[in-house]
Amino acid sequence: GVYQKMGEALRSAGRPIVYSLSAGGLDEVWTWGAKAGLNLWRTTPDIRPTWYWMSRIAFNQLPLSRYPSPGHWNDPDMLEVGNGLSEEESRTQMTLWSMLRAPLIAGNDLTNMTEATRNILMNRDMISVDQDVAAKPAHLLRQQDAVQIWTRRLSDGSTAIAIINAGGSVTSVTLKWKEAGLMRIKKVRDIWRQQDITGSKQGFSSEIPPHGIEFLRVW
Repeated sequence: GVYQKMGEALRSAGRPIVYSLSAGGLDEVWTWGAKAGLNLWRTTPDIRPTWYWMSRIAFNQLPLSRYPSPGHWNDPDMLEVGNGLSEEESRTQMTLWSMLRAPLIAGNDLTNMTEATRNILMNRDMISVDQDVAAKPAHLLRQQDAVQIWTRRLSDGSTAIAIINAGGSVTSVTLKWKEAGLMRIKKVRDIWRQQDITGSKQGFSSEIPPHGIEFLRVW
């Protein structure tokens, strides 16, 4: 149809152009967007800078994660980091968008950022997960009450793990590596603290604050 014609015109323009469709998640565009030549397509209504909207969008994205491929991406809308989310909630959004291989489109005022907002948006360990060339989908490993654990295999053989506390109170979470199919652990990287974790050969435990997250990369 018309989207296909637009894609063909852009490809023949002689220079690289990103082709994005924002239809608010209508018409199941994720099932045909790549064939139409789209580089990214919105999978949701407009996001708002609240925990309710951000988390509602994020937790509905995993069933769609089999559709994207390199150069053709699901777009769950922009980042609300610096727009009213707490620091914990901001790290959670960045983590989930990275696990979903989503475009990282800053929606805040880049000329007037706090240091905390800047550090969240520019965390290289986090960005490297989002941009991993293998582009493999994330999977839900476990859901129990307000806790979800997502995993995603990366191109170098490591595994990214997100442990999310969607509840309103501090929650203690323990993950044994073997539950995630991981054996002979060589290194564990805490992505948000940007440091390696020692003493974690069997698994990982944490007290996660409300709406907070742990983001690990395990080799």
